[in-house]
Amino acid sequence: MKRIKTGIPGMDEILHGGIPERNVVLLSGGPGTGKSIFSQQFLWNGLKMGEPGVYVAFEEHPVQVRQNMAGFGWDVREYEEKGLFAMVDAFTSGIGKSKEYEKYIVHDLTDVREFIDVLRQAVTDIGAKRVVVDSVTTLYINKPAMARSIVLQLKRVLAGLGCTSIFVSQISVGERGFGGPGVEHGVDGIIRLDLDEIDGELKRSLIVWKMRGTSHSMRRHPFDITDKGIRVHSDRVLKKKEEVVL
Repeated sequence: MKRIKTGIPGMDEILHGGIPERNVVLLSGGPGTGKSIFSQQFLWNGLKMGEPGVYVAFEEHPVQVRQNMAGFGWDVREYEEKGLFAMVDAFTSGIGKSKEYEKYIVHDLTDVREFIDVLRQAVTDIGAKRVVVDSVTTLYINKPAMARSIVLQLKRVLAGLGCTSIFVSQISVGERGFGGPGVEHGVDGIIRLDLDEIDGELKRSLIVWKMRGTSHSMRRHPFDITDKGIRVHSDRVLKKKEEVVL
C-alpha cells in the first residue's frame, strides 16, 4: 500500500508511515486549534515532494490564504505559475477583483454540483495528488441532514481522481462530535485537534480517531505551532483531566 507522507514533523510517526493513498481525512477541531495551518503544511510538503495540490478556500479570501502561507515560508505562487498548485475560490463568488486574478471560482456557493465541477477541473488541470477543502462544513452548515451525502459525493470524485484529501471540519468549543451528523462514517480517517485548558494553561493536542488501511497511535499527542508550522511530539502523551460531574 502506498502512503502519502504529511511531512509534518512527528505526524507520520503517529500514522505509522503516512496517510494511505486516496484516503479522505476529516481534520476536525474548534477555533484556534491549527486546522488551516495543518492542512496548508500538508499541501506545501506535497509540493516539495513533487506532488501537485489544490486548496479550496471557503473561509478566507484566496489572497489572505496565500499571505498566511507565505508567513510560514510557504510561498505557493511559483508553484501556481508552474501549474503545480491551484487555488479554488469558494469565498468571493467572483465579486470584486477575484474574477481577474483567480482561475477557479465557485459562483454559487449553495450549488454543490457547481462546486464539484470546479474542483474536478482544477484537480484534472494540474494532475493534483493532494486536495484540501477548508472548510467542508461550509457546504452543509445550513443543511446538516445533507452532511454525510455531500462528504460521500466529494470522496467519490477525489478518490476516483487519485487524490489524498483533507476535509477541514469546524466544531464549537467543547463539542464532542466531529462536525455534521454522520460525516465521521463517510470518511476514511479522522484527526481531531484540540485546545484545552490544563493547569491554567492552554495546550494543543491531537489524536487520530481512525484511519482506514493503517495502524496508528491510539494516544493523544501534544503539538506546537511554530514559525515554521506544526510540530507534533510523537514521543509524548497529553492527559486531559476528567471533568468532575456534581
